[in-house]
Amino acid sequence: MTVQQDAPTDGAAQDLEVWIDQDLCTGDGICVQYAPEVFELDIDGLAYVKSEEDELLQDKGATTPVPLPLLQDVVDSAKECPGDCIHVRRVSDRVEVYGPEAA
Repeated sequence: MTVQQDAPTDGAAQDLEVWIDQDLCTGDGICVQYAPEVFELDIDGLAYVKSEEDELLQDKGATTPVPLPLLQDVVDSAKECPGDCIHVRRVSDRVEVYGPEAA
């Protein structure tokens, strides 16, 4: 997995969104431990993102915004995910900045 080392802390935050590839999810729940406000395990044992209204988003490729106060937790989730299935990308150009496809 290729992940940038740390979340930006310079105040120049960009709008980011996160999604999970359930085909790769191992159901370990590490993401939920790091950021339960963003991730949740469903009854199928797989992790999904939650909407800003705390609703589970089960559509394939569903994204949710990454709240700035939770950015480091979401980045840590991507780093520690054994399935390499957490993708964080910029909203503006959809470039992955954290996760298995990050440059």
